[in-house]
Amino acid sequence: MSENSKERRPIDPALYTPKKKGAIGKFFAPVAGFGVTFSTMFRPHVTEEYPFKRTPTQPRFHGRHQLNRYADGLERCIGCELCAWACPADAIYVEAGANTPDEQYAPGERYGKVYQINYLRCILCGLCIQACPTRALTMTNEFDSLVGPTRESLIFEKQDLLAPMLDGMLAAPHPMVEGTTDDDYYRNEVTGPTKEQIDWVSARRPEDPTLQSVRPVEEARK
Repeated sequence: MSENSKERRPIDPALYTPKKKGAIGKFFAPVAGFGVTFSTMFRPHVTEEYPFKRTPTQPRFHGRHQLNRYADGLERCIGCELCAWACPADAIYVEAGANTPDEQYAPGERYGKVYQINYLRCILCGLCIQACPTRALTMTNEFDSLVGPTRESLIFEKQDLLAPMLDGMLAAPHPMVEGTTDDDYYRNEVTGPTKEQIDWVSARRPEDPTLQSVRPVEEARK
C-alpha cells in the first residue's frame, strides 16, 4: 500500500452538522412535520366503490402471476428456481423435475414439478419475473383472486398459476418438435404442434380434450 493511500483527508464537520435554525425556523419547527397533513386536509376525497364498481388498472399493473406455455403447449418453466432466489419475501417455492421421453413437460432436461406462490407474503414487486430467463413467469392485471377467507386459499399451486390452454395448443406431456433444440423454443421459433406430436398424444392419451381442437402446423419453425 502506498504512502498516499494511507493518508486520509480530514473530515469537514460542516458536512455532517445540521444547520442551525433561525428564529422563524425554530418557531415553525414543531408543526413542520404536519405540512403534508395540512396540505391534504381540504382536498376532495375519492372513494373507489370496489367491488361494486371496478376501476381499470394500469397496463403494467402487477397482479396475479401466470406460468406461460409455448405455442405447442409445452411449459416455459424449466425449474431453475431463479424466481425463488430473487424473491425478497421468500414467497415462491419451486421444485424441479426431470423430463423423460414419456414425460416431457418443458424443453430441456428439467421442468417445474412443484410451483407455489404464497400471496400472504408476496409484495408484488415483480423481481421474480425479471429473474426468469425464459419468460415463463409474468404478472397479469387480475387481482380479485388475491383475497380469500382462508390462509390456505392464498397459497397458489402450479395448476392455479398455469396459463389456460389456447386454441391450437396440445396439452403436455409430449415430445419437443422434431429437429428442434431448447434454443429454438427460447427464440419462439416454434409456432405450434406438429402431426408427430399429435399422433404421440393420441396413441397414449386418446381421451385428452385438447385433441379435439388441435391442428398440426405445416411449419413448426419460422
